Amino acid sequence: MATIDSHEQDRFLVRLQESFALTPQDARTIMDGFHQEMGNGLSGKSSSLRMIPSFATRPKGTEKGKFLALDLGGTHMRVLMVGLDGNRNAKIDSVSKFVIPADRMQGSGLELFDFIAGCIQSFFQNHQISARETYDLAFTFSFPVEQTAVASGKLIEWTKGFHATGVVDNDVVALLSEAMDHRHMDHIRVSALLNDTVGTLVAGAYSDPSCHMGVILGTGTNACYPEKIGNIKTCPGYDTWEEMIINMEWGGFDRLQTNLYDHQLDMASLNPGRQRLEKMVSGMYLGEIVRRIVVDMVAKTLLFTETLPPVFHTEHTLTSEHLSKIAGKSKSLTGDLFPDASEPDIKILERICHMVVSRSAKIAAAAIAAVLTWMDAHLDSHHTVAMDGALFEKYPGYADCMTGLFRDLFPDRSERIHLELVKDGSGIGAAIVGAVAALPRSGS
Repeated sequence: MATIDSHEQDRFLVRLQESFALTPQDARTIMDGFHQEMGNGLSGKSSSLRMIPSFATRPKGTEKGKFLALDLGGTHMRVLMVGLDGNRNAKIDSVSKFVIPADRMQGSGLELFDFIAGCIQSFFQNHQISARETYDLAFTFSFPVEQTAVASGKLIEWTKGFHATGVVDNDVVALLSEAMDHRHMDHIRVSALLNDTVGTLVAGAYSDPSCHMGVILGTGTNACYPEKIGNIKTCPGYDTWEEMIINMEWGGFDRLQTNLYDHQLDMASLNPGRQRLEKMVSGMYLGEIVRRIVVDMVAKTLLFTETLPPVFHTEHTLTSEHLSKIAGKSKSLTGDLFPDASEPDIKILERICHMVVSRSAKIAAAAIAAVLTWMDAHLDSHHTVAMDGALFEKYPGYADCMTGLFRDLFPDRSERIHLELVKDGSGIGAAIVGAVAALPRSGS
């Protein structure tokens, strides 16, 4: 059995801490980079932030009625009826969940959208909802889309195991509408198409008029915010609007300092050189960064000298959920995953997780600070940020780490930033977007 050199181990951990540290000055550099990339993206110039117009606006909170939402996020799909009371309160009145069969995911687009339309019919039947009334339906479609209007967008490419033919480069709203027409579902009109980030902002803004951002921090990460219409040079013809929500696609932001482990992960990924922020922040990658550090330490005889636990043998086997339980000192998890690990090994593993996840939280906080100061340079107003995603919601200390950076950046005004967990933005938010889109307005 090899013996660990404790002094060399300490030196390694000090260097590791330095490579994952993010100081307030580092955060300000990130903010400056964000402002430059945001300006470039809004002007149609080359930018690592896509800054995509959503053709949606924030609600007034007075929208009222019952609205349908269709939430297609992957192999599972939901149909919801959401009630808005016109006084900033929204609730799910009924919901049905469906699993999309593999033969529909990989067959023809006609078959896929016919299946989806059939699920909507089943929802009406199962909940005994009358088809005599007409309903506006908002469609949350969590795949890459080139959106051209609030209720129009072409699929760029399938992801998440979908390969249905005849959908790429076609308008998914038109395909859904045609499928419903074939089933004589004339009582439903698709009024909006959106992603889950926009839904999160809209759900937050319906209940809180000071909500100025929507942020997802989970398996993936993204953000959106309302931009003054005069600043959006890529979206002419909407001069009568005051603002439009911009889908930033901030996972692609590339003005970040990376280290050895970031480089290794990036080179082994399916999209090397792309999605730098996502690879340093999102839950999909944090476990793999920790795994690569552990493998390096084992190779240097600085950790797990008995036996390397199997969870570290294969890429992406260690997940952010594992890290969350390690951080929460879950004895059952550490016993199952690391049965032969010594107490000192577990302590070091906890330190590594803290380094990696703290950097994630600080980068996310710096990005939020960048967007808020873009809108309000001196934070003169209160800003609520609608948050969703398991990383933010469930990882021990993640939110506290974010607010800690806000205090460092804005010692006298950090309390003006409030992070609010908003559940089910992809459902409730979609219905609210549909309600706003259903109203007649100029400029569209």
